[in-house]
Order: sequence, then C-alpha cells, then structure tokens
Amino acid sequence: MTDATLNTSGAPRKGSLHVQDARTTRRNRSEARFKGYGIAAILVGLFFLAVLAVSIVRSGAPAFTRTVVDVDFTMTAAQVEAAESELFKTKAYQTVFIDALKSQLDESGLEVEVDNAAIERLLGKIGGDLRTFYANNPDQVGETVSFQLPASSRVDGYLNGRITRDSLENSRFLMATDLDLVDALQEAGIIKGAINWTFITGTDAGVDNPGGAGLGASVVGSFFMMLVVLFLSLPIGVAASIYLEEFAPQNRFTDLIEVNISNLAAVPSIVFGILGLAVFIQFMHMPQSAPLVGGLVLTLMTLPTIIISTRASLKSVPPSIRDAALGVGASKMQAVFHHVLPMAMPGILTGTIIGLAQALGETAPLLLIGMVGFVARGYPDGIMAGFTEANSAMPAQIYTWAARADASFYEKAWGGIIILLAFLLTMNIIAIILRRRFERRW
Repeated sequence: MTDATLNTSGAPRKGSLHVQDARTTRRNRSEARFKGYGIAAILVGLFFLAVLAVSIVRSGAPAFTRTVVDVDFTMTAAQVEAAESELFKTKAYQTVFIDALKSQLDESGLEVEVDNAAIERLLGKIGGDLRTFYANNPDQVGETVSFQLPASSRVDGYLNGRITRDSLENSRFLMATDLDLVDALQEAGIIKGAINWTFITGTDAGVDNPGGAGLGASVVGSFFMMLVVLFLSLPIGVAASIYLEEFAPQNRFTDLIEVNISNLAAVPSIVFGILGLAVFIQFMHMPQSAPLVGGLVLTLMTLPTIIISTRASLKSVPPSIRDAALGVGASKMQAVFHHVLPMAMPGILTGTIIGLAQALGETAPLLLIGMVGFVARGYPDGIMAGFTEANSAMPAQIYTWAARADASFYEKAWGGIIILLAFLLTMNIIAIILRRRFERRW
C-alpha cells in the first residue's frame, strides 16, 4: 500500500503532460519555422529553375525553325540548254528562277519588283544549287519541282520580329527595299516558316551563313569522345577502386593515393586541358582537335569522379556479405567479384554515367586542344576517321556560336544548349533506370 493520494481537484499539476509548457511551445515554433524555411528554399529553387528553363526554351526555340521560300519551278529542256550555253551559267539558272517567282507573284495579284540582287540578298546565290539539282536529276527537266529554299538569317529575323524596318541599315546583306518583297512573298504564301532539320543534322557553315549552321557534326564528335571516355574510364576507374577498397593494404602510400584522388576531383577542368596539350599534342604529337585527344583529356578528368563513386558503392555493401562468402570457402577475389561487385553495381553505373554527363558538357579542356578553333564542315569518312580526324564537340560549337557577332548565331547557341541538355537528361534517366533494374535484381 502507498499513502499517495489522487488529484481530484481537476487542476493540472505543474509539469503535467496534459499542458504544453513554454519550453515545448518555443521548440514547436522553432521546428515550424525551420520547416517553413525549408519549403521556402525549395520554392525559390524551383522558381529560378523554371525561369532558367523558360529562358533557355524561349531563346533557343527559334533555332529549330527557319524561314523558307516555297516555289513551284519548271525548267524546260530548251531553258536548260540555253542556260548551259551562257558564259555565266549559274546566273542564267537564277534568272529563270526569278521569272518563275514573278509569275507566282503575278498570279497572286501582287506587283513587286524582283531582281537578281534582291534574290541574292534574300536567298543567296541559288543558281549553282539549281544547276547542280538538274545535273543530278535530268529526269526532272520539264517537270514541276517544288523547291523549298532557306531564306537568309536577316529575313528570318525580320519575320520573327528581331529586325524591324526602323532598325535595319542598308547593307550588302539586306536593304530596306527588300522588305517590300518579303512582305509580298509572305502575303502570297510563298515565304513561310518550317522545321529547321539542318540545325540538327547539318554542320557549321561559317561566319557568313548562320541560317545554314548545324550541330550534327559536333554531335558526332561528342559521340566519339564519349566512346573513348567510356571504354577507358570505366574499366580503369572500377579496377582502381576495387584494388584500393578491397585489396590494398592500409598504409601511408595508399593514404597518399586516396588524398591525391580526392584532390584531383577538385582540380579545375582547364588544368586537364593544359595537361592534355602538353602530353598528348606537344609531346606525343597526336592530331590536334581530334576526338581521340579530347576523349583522353576527358578521361583524365572523369577518372577521379568514377573512382570516388565506385569506392563509395563498394563501401556501402554490408561486411556480412564478405564474411558470409569467405565463410563458405570463397576466395577473396570470388567474394568481391561474385557478391560485392554485383551489389555495388547500381552505384557504379550511376557514378559512371554522371561522370560521362559531366565530361559531355565540358568546354574548358577542349579550348586547349584546339576544338574551338576548328570548324567542322563535314562528317567523318569512317569509324577510325571519327577518332583521329579533326572535329568539334557540342560545348565547343556552342561556345563558338556564342562568340560570333550575328544575333542568329546567338539563337543557334541557345538551341545547342537545348540539345545538350536533352543529352544530359537522357543520360541521367538511363542511370536511374539501370540503378533501379539492378536494385530489383539484388
């Protein structure tokens, strides 16, 4: 028995759990404020991410479209023969095209002056293209052919609102009187917008032709560089990680190696470009601007990231797995390769793909090995040429376009950023899929 008495007065005692004291109230308020700060930080981050995404899409979307002149053109055998007999053959073909264009405008009830000079400012010297077409397709002579010719970048800028009549200054590229012809062509439905497949599949066309510039050759160059990085960094990085984590003795030498690997992961990427320039180009005399050299430089830059992520994945495997494998008679190598490595594979693949994505977007190392100074005007002739011949890469091409004065190249640079981000997003999605697949298996 006890002499304790019940509190029957109904008043809560001091320190009762039924009443929230001042200290608990302050703690709950502090926790609520911390949650609010976290939610606000997330919302601010999402806001700036949305602003960035909208800015990129709005600035880069015009690169995926272009202005074209759609003309139904018929050239008879007599006209071809007459054009080939002229001294300036390409100009003769262009004159026939202008006559056909005038006929289409007259049929639409529009009277506007069209001459060779205006057509060259709007479409370039198309006579050579027409002559090449009929030389390669003689069966089209006498037939009605629908030509879709790209307009100049300044015409495209005028129709997109980037260039106005007030801001236009007469030059050899475009004159104020040419805008009357552009308006007439637009009213007749001859000039219109279309998807710019050349931007995705084409090559860089030089500083005077932003409308014909494309990213295709640079995509191929980046692809060959990523092949070099993948086939070198993955086996070397994984092998080094397995040795350091599972087999290497713990002494000062291995501690020194681990510290240096961590330091290399924090070294600016341009330092690896200087190293590649000194070793691969100046000392080993490898071809400048080649994807092989770029891949080797990016491999050096990616190796520390892969080694660190792989070691973290191996370290996350429970020690009981190793002990169980050794307990049933497996050797150290069998325990690592048959049990530890498969369980660490999701983290290894994720780290590798993230490292490749980081290498894909690097520009600074490519500056030092000449990939920015080289303009890729065509695709490589074969697989070996893809590795050894000079080429460009997506980030280097974007940097080159952004440095040019024409505003059309600025749009191309933003469009290239969209394509580059699409590649990076795809690689990250692949990393997530592979990780989940291996996690389900193990």
